[in-house]
Amino acid sequence: MIIVRTEKPEDIEGIREVNKRAFGQPQEADIVDALREACPDALSFVAIEGDRVVGHILFSPATIHIHEKVVQGMGLAPMAVVPDEQRRGIGSKLVRAGLDVLKESSCPFVIVLGHPEYYPRFGFVPASEHGLKCQWDGVPDEAFMVLVLDESAMKGVSGVARYRSEFDAAMQ
Repeated sequence: MIIVRTEKPEDIEGIREVNKRAFGQPQEADIVDALREACPDALSFVAIEGDRVVGHILFSPATIHIHEKVVQGMGLAPMAVVPDEQRRGIGSKLVRAGLDVLKESSCPFVIVLGHPEYYPRFGFVPASEHGLKCQWDGVPDEAFMVLVLDESAMKGVSGVARYRSEFDAAMQ
């Protein structure tokens, strides 16, 4: 049985392993470690089967600057499930757990740079439909998505949506 819960200190090594295996490289695991250290506002969830971490998702602050105003929401990244456990609904459970918490926290939006056939099932739409653009050049429009959680807070908000700087090296 899969249990989804918030990250605990004893999960850190398992989270590193999940991200390394899922992405075939350590870069995402390094980003998670950097965000854990630098960003107390991040939300981190794990999927546990038995005594093993089989999935992980991280939400960290993201911003949209509009004139002198900054609207802060969250960015979903990364989300990982170990290859031998994929296609069992673990990723969906992780996404839903995080979004449930964010809906209750008055978070106005969540952005994601991901598979356009996967994230719409959770309500994500191309960010361009809300006048939002990704901070990194060359990102396909259909891959950069947003889920608006608070329509009133997002009224009239458009511009460049930014993940935290810890992601910049990965996108260069």
